[in-house]
Amino acid sequence: MTSPPTRIPGRRFLHSPGPTPLPEAVLQAMSAQPMDLADPRVDANIAACEQGLKRLLHTKAADVFMYAANGHGVWEAVVENLAAPGEAVLVPGTGHFSESWAVQTEGLGRRVVRTPWREGWPIDADVVEQALRDDKARAIKAVFAVHTDTASSVTSDLAAIRRAIDAAGHPALLVADVVASLGAVPFAMDALRVDVAVGASQKGLMCPPGVGFVAVNAAAFGAAERNTSPRFYWDWVRRKHELSYRKFCGTPPQNLLLGMEAALGLIFGEGLEAVWLRHEQLARAVHAAVEGWREGGTLDFLAQDPASRSRSVTTISAAGIDIEALRSVARERFQVAIAGGLGPQTGRAFRIGHLGDCNPAMILGAIAGVEAALVAQGVNIGGGGTRRAVMSLAGHPLPA
Repeated sequence: MTSPPTRIPGRRFLHSPGPTPLPEAVLQAMSAQPMDLADPRVDANIAACEQGLKRLLHTKAADVFMYAANGHGVWEAVVENLAAPGEAVLVPGTGHFSESWAVQTEGLGRRVVRTPWREGWPIDADVVEQALRDDKARAIKAVFAVHTDTASSVTSDLAAIRRAIDAAGHPALLVADVVASLGAVPFAMDALRVDVAVGASQKGLMCPPGVGFVAVNAAAFGAAERNTSPRFYWDWVRRKHELSYRKFCGTPPQNLLLGMEAALGLIFGEGLEAVWLRHEQLARAVHAAVEGWREGGTLDFLAQDPASRSRSVTTISAAGIDIEALRSVARERFQVAIAGGLGPQTGRAFRIGHLGDCNPAMILGAIAGVEAALVAQGVNIGGGGTRRAVMSLAGHPLPA
């Protein structure tokens, strides 16, 4: 007979950039029994999620469509609705996630124009503008911009990309992937004149993976209406309906939506300004720790421009370190789960998530656990990482 696993006291800290820790209120809301589809509470729950997402996205004009899908699913929804096979979109380079979206788009039979990415730097809006000016035939249907690339932890300036489209006089729609940034930083869809916003449940929304969503303004919905390419499950035109069954092309993921309604209630109960400030403070603490660790000469920020460093996740370059061994020691010995590098950063970096249901004590525990794992692995980290994080959260000046 196999012996049961040894109980681990306390709770393992989850500090990947998604999934993120779930509040108890979300877990409790999800524990309810599902309802029959004629129950008016189903429609009320869906409406609460739609209205809550619109409020979080700061849009009054857009329609919200939700899917039983992850972020890659809603990427596909965008592609299928906005471009017919053979048509082109522009994907500005941000790293792993822009390239993943580009490859997925090509896999669906569309043509992709890329702008180059410099590792550690945000989207260059001037290069975007030039790419659109070079499109003399105005063949590019949309610009697919990743706001925060979770792999590189770089956040790009969406307002600058909107200005680039305008300066080029190009009719391309602006599609913003805010999967990793929504709920952590301000995002105002209407004010930024974003035509489609793409999000998912498992990051700043403090929900489990499984619900992807898009907010679609009139211009983008009109493009979908004109697009005659075949689609069904992803079709915005088909989903724009009063019946919940039609909104989800079948049975809605009720328990996930109950959790989302509870999570949105927590966000608005705390207050958006307070939520954004909390994320800023926690990110600043992690950045302070990395400033200390980099003194050892082995670790450094992947994001080169401090202004572009994400409030959601921090990617730490770590050349010459066994990243998976480090993650295993952090998880199993010190009970802090962190993420590894993705794409070009695989084996070269690790990532600390600091978004969602997270507070100063949790982030200090994560930083100290990671620091302990680094010491256990013999990595030279100087002497001030955790102390710098404490000083940052305490509001004291950091050492020069």
